[in-house]
Amino acid sequence: MKKVVIAGGGWSGCAAAVEARKLGAEVTLLERTDMLLGTGLVGGIMRNNGRYTATEEMIAMGGGELFGVIEQNLRHKNIEFPGHAHADLYDVATISGAVTRYLLSLGIQVCLQARITKLQKDGGRIVSVEDADGNVYEGDVFIDTTGTAGPMNNCTKYGNGCAMCVLRCPSFGGRVSVTGLAGVEEMQGKKADGSIGSMSGSCKILKESLAPEIVEELDEKGVVVYPIPQELREDHLSLKCCQQYALPQFRDNIVLLDTGHAKLMTPFYNLETLHQIPGFENARYEDPYAGGKGNSMRYFAMAPRSNALKVEGVDNLFCAGEKAGLLVGHTEAIVTGVLAGYNAVQYAEGKEPLTLPESTLIGDAIAYVKKEMETEEGRSRKYTFSGSVYFERMKKIGRYSTDAEEISSWVEQAGMLGVFDAKQ
Repeated sequence: MKKVVIAGGGWSGCAAAVEARKLGAEVTLLERTDMLLGTGLVGGIMRNNGRYTATEEMIAMGGGELFGVIEQNLRHKNIEFPGHAHADLYDVATISGAVTRYLLSLGIQVCLQARITKLQKDGGRIVSVEDADGNVYEGDVFIDTTGTAGPMNNCTKYGNGCAMCVLRCPSFGGRVSVTGLAGVEEMQGKKADGSIGSMSGSCKILKESLAPEIVEELDEKGVVVYPIPQELREDHLSLKCCQQYALPQFRDNIVLLDTGHAKLMTPFYNLETLHQIPGFENARYEDPYAGGKGNSMRYFAMAPRSNALKVEGVDNLFCAGEKAGLLVGHTEAIVTGVLAGYNAVQYAEGKEPLTLPESTLIGDAIAYVKKEMETEEGRSRKYTFSGSVYFERMKKIGRYSTDAEEISSWVEQAGMLGVFDAKQ
């Protein structure tokens, strides 16, 4: 049985683990903190705009297991908020436990508080990785899903300081990149002004700290849009990595989504100013705790990779999620994770890794982002199925649809129907 070792337990790492295990590999998933899902612990938005299409496409390809787990942990279905249609919101309080139990039920070895600090190579191959406690994990093939956010010094240097976010670098140590440890030079994303990195896009407010009428509307509708008086408006939208939410409505209104927390769709908002808005007099942040000042910084370390998600310069290393480039979001992490998990097993068994045809949405996105990242201008943008540059491209090339049969049809035409279902 081939051994696949995955570093990083966010959505992409979990998706890679599920796919590799389905194909018969022995899978070890290493997570730096004490919970799986990373930024997925405070995210929660699914199926908005083109993410609906990407989700249905991956389901048609046979890699939709985690979308099924999400479906069982939704708080709201098919809601609308500024610039976004047919969105689902999962419960951030239950999702990590549900995903963890699902992975364990498949026989995946989940190792928490296993922060990788060293690796051993033999020529161009990784032989093993070692965590901070000295535990060694040998494998035939490795997948880097360690993300691009943090550590604390990057948030301080390129942002507004450590905002004490869900990444919890002070508690568990900052992110360490397997790609970087292997000696590969990584790429960095930039803001529009040319500075390095981008800021996470939303803050979480303790729902109980809001006025009862706001909580009631959130619980019932899943969304609250509350106009902000002109003199109290703050505009941080250009700093967001989530440019699909950088619309005037998110500057002119308080936009809250119910993911268990009240998800405030701005990267930060001065707490003293927020307290002057009716209904928010007692508001307090859950994550990042210093959300009145800033948020976590991301896109500092992306791997150069092929469209099969193989990391360039290392024979047996694949990547997914933010590590694979400037794709933003949980859906984007899951679909790249599935492909990386599949290709890791293909490689371990001496078979050719799969490159998804560009006639599929996911194949086009992976290829398009690779091309864009090779240019200075492209590295200053972020790409997502749910808005901004890539969503416009989806519509232009005819790959935005909410019709599952239509989506399945183009997947079948590409020869990819059920490709991730079982061993080929």
